[in-house]
Amino acid sequence: MAGKGSVGIVGLGIMGGTFARHLIEAGWSVIGYDVDAGCRERAGALGVTLAAGNQDLARRAEIILVVVPKPQALDDVVTDLVVAEAGPRIVVEMGTFSLATKQAAAARLQAAGHAMLDCPVSGTGAQARNKDLVVFVSGDPAVSQRVMPVLAGFARQAEHVGPLGNGTRMKLVTNHLVACHVAAAGEAIALGIKSGLDPAQVLKMAMAGAADSRMLHLRGPMMVANSYDGPNISARTSILMKDVCTIGELADDLNCPMPVLNAVKTLFAAAMATGHADHDPASVCAVSEAIAGVKR
Repeated sequence: MAGKGSVGIVGLGIMGGTFARHLIEAGWSVIGYDVDAGCRERAGALGVTLAAGNQDLARRAEIILVVVPKPQALDDVVTDLVVAEAGPRIVVEMGTFSLATKQAAAARLQAAGHAMLDCPVSGTGAQARNKDLVVFVSGDPAVSQRVMPVLAGFARQAEHVGPLGNGTRMKLVTNHLVACHVAAAGEAIALGIKSGLDPAQVLKMAMAGAADSRMLHLRGPMMVANSYDGPNISARTSILMKDVCTIGELADDLNCPMPVLNAVKTLFAAAMATGHADHDPASVCAVSEAIAGVKR
């Protein structure tokens, strides 16, 4: 396939590494960097051209995807991009952080002559592998149009949702539903088991009827198997808990009551406290089973 151009990716973990693979397969040249040596090694095996660091990457790629898990990591990346003294760059920030974190990053980059888009992703690692992701693109419309061909290389859908910050707002609203759906599924399966039903049949019948949801398909099998670790993990409870807290902060700022989310937060906090922080969020089912006194 003829080359389409170069794309930089900072963060080559579960999501960023998968983005890189899809982009390479679609004909893009990918320049990448990650602070983790293992991630760099795996990305290099995929065909990613490894940069010496974020500053080196900034000098070599005009469009840079930033796929890092924590606000401090984003702040470190922005610092590197600002001091790199590269020409004007388009920075596509794809994490799920607070509005304040995104806006601060955008302001620093703009002051250095760069343009930032706020582009969180809806979907799990498993969905990323299948290019079954949705990207909420927000920021300058003209700049957004320039990155759409890149996003099409690894996402099922990318849609411009308004000015910078609306991507984060949209992601937090949709992640509210994700968290609540996962917790509700775990509670329902615990109820089914305690009432004497086969959990596999509970899942089968739920997916066949009006109770079906994407979360049931992604995480129901883990709940049935009572297994929340290993190669099938699609995210980590600690990451979803971070998102739940960020959603709560936005709601507090808007004086928007969240009684359902608050109940869900308690369940995920219990999952974190009982050894499931690095397990898939489907492990919230184990919490509901413990509360109900369910014995497998």
